Amino acid sequence: MPFLFLSPSTQDFNPYVTTGNEQYWMNQLADRMEPYLAASGINVVRNNPAGSAATSIRQSNMGNYDFHLALHSNAAPENLSGQLRGIDAYYYPDAHYGQVMAQLVVDNLKPIYPLPDKVQTRTSTAIGELRQTRAPSALIEIGYHDNTEDADWLTENLGEIAPALARAAAQYFGLPFLQPQGTQGAVVTTVETPLNLRGGPGTNFPVLARIPNGTPVEVLNAYNGWYVVRYGDLLGYADGRYLTL
Repeated sequence: MPFLFLSPSTQDFNPYVTTGNEQYWMNQLADRMEPYLAASGINVVRNNPAGSAATSIRQSNMGNYDFHLALHSNAAPENLSGQLRGIDAYYYPDAHYGQVMAQLVVDNLKPIYPLPDKVQTRTSTAIGELRQTRAPSALIEIGYHDNTEDADWLTENLGEIAPALARAAAQYFGLPFLQPQGTQGAVVTTVETPLNLRGGPGTNFPVLARIPNGTPVEVLNAYNGWYVVRYGDLLGYADGRYLTL
């Protein structure tokens, strides 16, 4: 089901060679991802930016999430400072779902990164957000923030990077990748039974909630006769035949 824990870096002590720091820019990126994720029907919970990697792991493990996606940028060893470039999508060895997400991220970032051969998946047993999360996980190192060209690319292209990552998440969950639209109100208009709110646009997707007749909801998007609907704090897909805009 489409429940994503989004964990941008909490490392405000990692300065960019240009301006700002890792925590700031990864949260800027996450801010731009969220409208695309919501438009595609993906429920998102963010970590606490004032916390740490450990608190992010604890927060993730307290919920029932389908995937844990961590956003970071990299830095070279001191002897190579400023000399390295590239994007690494990390997953835990033999973690099938982590590998799937990591590969989708690579596939979506390669077309927009200036050095596509340097966008690759990697395994790690040392990263806590891969080793200790209950949900399947991946950690993305989006360029080197001690390299001026990478730092400039990242900070100047958030508008391309954010939808690319959101598209990877939509593909992972088997959902259409939809562009954010203006929201509008609607009312459930079933006759005898509540309206099923599902995890995707089809009766093969699991039911997330049942919405009683006459209930007002918020419509975010439409796809093949289905609406992306916000019902309280929950996002899902509802059959458009049973909603009156």
